[in-house]
Formats: sequence, C-alpha cells, structure tokens
Amino acid sequence: MFQRYRRYHPHARFGAANWITAGRALLTVAIASFVFRDASAAVRWTAGLLAGVAAALDGVDGWFARRSGLASAFGARFDMETDAALLMVLSVLVWRQGQAGAWVLLIGLTRYLFVAAGWIMRWLAGPLTPTRRGKTVAVVQMVTLAVALVVPRIVASTACAAALALLLWSFAIDVGRLWRRGGSLNSPLRERR
Repeated sequence: MFQRYRRYHPHARFGAANWITAGRALLTVAIASFVFRDASAAVRWTAGLLAGVAAALDGVDGWFARRSGLASAFGARFDMETDAALLMVLSVLVWRQGQAGAWVLLIGLTRYLFVAAGWIMRWLAGPLTPTRRGKTVAVVQMVTLAVALVVPRIVASTACAAALALLLWSFAIDVGRLWRRGGSLNSPLRERR
C-alpha cells in the first residue's frame, strides 16, 4: 500500500530527525493553546520560551537526518510545513497579545499565500532549490516572533516589521527565480491564446 510513497520516504524507519520534527509540531500545538488566553507577561514568556526551544530544534532535525543517512523528501517537507505552522501560530499570538498590529499576520500567512498563488499561476508551484538565504530568513522569523513576545511593544513591533520586510524580500527572490525558469512561458495569459 505504501510502496508508491517510497520515493518520498525511502527508509524503513521514521528516524530521529522526523521524531524531532514531530516534537516541534507538538510544541507548536502547545504554543497555539495560548492564542485565546488573556494578554499577560506569563503567557508571553511561556510561549516565547517554547518557541525558542522549537526554533533551536529546527537546526537539529536536518543535522540528524544527514548524519544518520535518513534524509528524505518527506522529512524536508515535514520540516518546512512545521516551520510554516509555527510561524502562523506565533504571528497570531504576537498579534493577540498586543505586541504588534494585525499586519504581523502576514509573516505567518506568506507561505500559505504563496502556495495558493501557485494553484492559480502554475509556474509559482515549480520546485525551488533550498538556499542558505531561505533557511536563514525562516530562522530569523521564528526568533523574531519568539523575542517579540517578551520585549516591549515598540521593540516587538519594529522587529516584526523588519522581519516581515526581510521575508518579503526573500519571497520576491524566489518568485523571480521561478518566473525566469518558466513563468514567462507558462503564464495564464499565454495559455489562453
């Protein structure tokens, strides 16, 4: 039954890296439990510390996968989607705790908006080679949102604005790469002719 999925996860076991990512997913759920709590320093500090642990573990899972020889497309995607979920939860929490305006939700929504745009403009759904820039920007988003929970509001808001600008810059580079690779040939306007 699972034979057709072997190309995504060709290993016989789940592996330590995937278990670490699963732990990060559970931390994300734990952080999400604070979203509807009243704004308080205790909530912000607890969620910020959990987010810091999740961010630190983000660098560990890939290292384990490579070191154990169990790296897979599944593991990479699991890691990426866990990162995206954590960013969404942290964005909502930073907003709900009054540390930044509703615009901070764009940090968490950017990945999902990018995917949705790929459903409309197929060239945006093309494969992207992982880059050090992309990984660094993702970590900066996690750390910034975690820190934004525990610093004064003006500092949090300023840091989140800078992080959002960095994220949009990174996505713009990826969109440009995808456009050069096939966007001009596969645009919706060209397909209608």
